[in-house]
Amino acid sequence: MRILGVDPGYERLGLAILDGDGRGGGTLVWSGCTRTSPKAPHPERLAAIFDSVAATIAEHRPSLVVVEKLFFSVNAKTALLVAEARGAILAAAAKAGVAIDEPSPQEVKLAVSGYGASDKVSVEKMVRLLVPGLREDALDDEVDAVAVGLAGLARAKLAARIA
Repeated sequence: MRILGVDPGYERLGLAILDGDGRGGGTLVWSGCTRTSPKAPHPERLAAIFDSVAATIAEHRPSLVVVEKLFFSVNAKTALLVAEARGAILAAAAKAGVAIDEPSPQEVKLAVSGYGASDKVSVEKMVRLLVPGLREDALDDEVDAVAVGLAGLARAKLAARIA
């Protein structure tokens, strides 16, 4: 199974393509980070996010796009911008006809580290253990996208076992 894991963001969008290995882990095919210019108008930034996700789907042909649900923080303005970015991501996946899964941040942490309240350092350590090949200089958005992809793999395997 090929999955596109997405860590949604407005300024930086983490993307990771993983192939499932059937044993709970995944093989990293590609990861990257899309940045939008703070000088660009808001609609252009959303279009850039849409285009980046659409291009990644077209190039790697995942069977599932996994997008982390939004965790509302204290900063409502940031939360709204990320929510709009999520809309662009979901629209790109839907337009491509790819299935979508949306785990919560706690579900991602649980799938990767076994503890739903893990801190970022613990999650990154586990991601690097579970998915060899992730660049040392990968941005935290890329690491988070890999974690989201791993959660998607775990959830898809669980759903297949139940079915």
